[in-house]
Amino acid sequence: MLERLNRAWRIVATGLCFSVFGLGGLVLRCVFFPALMLSVRQPARRQELSQAVIHHSFRWFVALMQGVGVLSFEVSGMERLQRRGQLILANHPSLIDVVFLISFVRHADCIVRAALARNPFTGGPIRAAGFITNNGGAELLQDCLESLQAGNNLIIFPEGTRTPLQGSAKLQRGAAHVAVKGRVDITPVHIHSSLPMLTKGMPWWQVPLRKPHFTIQVRQDIAVDEFCVAADSESLAARHVTAYLSEQLFREPSRASI
Repeated sequence: MLERLNRAWRIVATGLCFSVFGLGGLVLRCVFFPALMLSVRQPARRQELSQAVIHHSFRWFVALMQGVGVLSFEVSGMERLQRRGQLILANHPSLIDVVFLISFVRHADCIVRAALARNPFTGGPIRAAGFITNNGGAELLQDCLESLQAGNNLIIFPEGTRTPLQGSAKLQRGAAHVAVKGRVDITPVHIHSSLPMLTKGMPWWQVPLRKPHFTIQVRQDIAVDEFCVAADSESLAARHVTAYLSEQLFREPSRASI
């Protein structure tokens, strides 16, 4: 009985959190970011302030989810995220992975779907923070490199979508091409949920029977130069980086060196 009551509460609490998230995004888009556009003339300063607001908003939202009992979480290796110009690559089991990571990382940039930039709830914050839209091609690669060179911490999910519950995950090579082209070391992050929550194809109201616990592990950097020196071309180096990265992102924490 208590388990059923707890699950019913978590359904209500999850709906509440999503409502707060949507309302908060709308307020930022309609009130805060227009005021920021008028009051701050320098684009770089405006982008920095926008990233800071999103970072702190996501920190508050993660605390809200934990506080109302939707989930719990723990992080190891957090100190590795306190740098500038990092390429942070993570697996993607849940819809809220990006919320977690941006809440941990200052000066965060990420690649978002073009549809989100047109969404009335998310479009304003995305444009103000200068997040990269996934238009594809050489322009996307160049945008990623310029973001890293500007000192942003670029967050990418190499799977391109959330990890399926059935079948094996497969990484796309785009993130590895960014690392190889820019000669930027990779900071891999492994995200694990004790029970499936907000996975691909799962509606928000299908909460687990028990409260899920997220384990977020920031692992040792992957030195990209070693792959570049050993390979005959950037394309081959990116292929090798992708294979190694796949092992790092999906290896369970109990067997990984941290």
